[in-house]
Amino acid sequence: MLIELVLSMALVVTTAVFHGLGLLTIGRSLRALDRGAVDVELNPLSKTGAAYTSFVVLGLLALAGIEIWFYAIVYLAIGATATLAASVYFSTITYAAIGFSDASLAAPWRLVGAIEGINGVLLLGWSVAFLVGELQRVRHR
Repeated sequence: MLIELVLSMALVVTTAVFHGLGLLTIGRSLRALDRGAVDVELNPLSKTGAAYTSFVVLGLLALAGIEIWFYAIVYLAIGATATLAASVYFSTITYAAIGFSDASLAAPWRLVGAIEGINGVLLLGWSVAFLVGELQRVRHR
């Protein structure tokens, strides 16, 4: 169990740091787009508002996808799953806390999967908070 906990902690720290850097990159990219913008409200239903929102959402989806694939590759490397497809599927349903019971990890690694679920929920919540904050900031820039 100690090996599972150490591996889980390493995965959580790695994905949290990566997520933070990803949000920082998205945020700085948005600030670069804002340069020269006057204090005008950006309508989210305008083409510019929709493009802005789409950029943020696609960036957040890319972050989640990279983190899911990271877990999947680790699962495959440690022999917790038999195929890459099974690893990606398990990681996706676990990260998003969907939790279908039709896929599982090898018994010695199940705790890692459970901790991925907690990690995924927190990172997705962080992404939602970032999205809401960005939309509020843009609306009142």
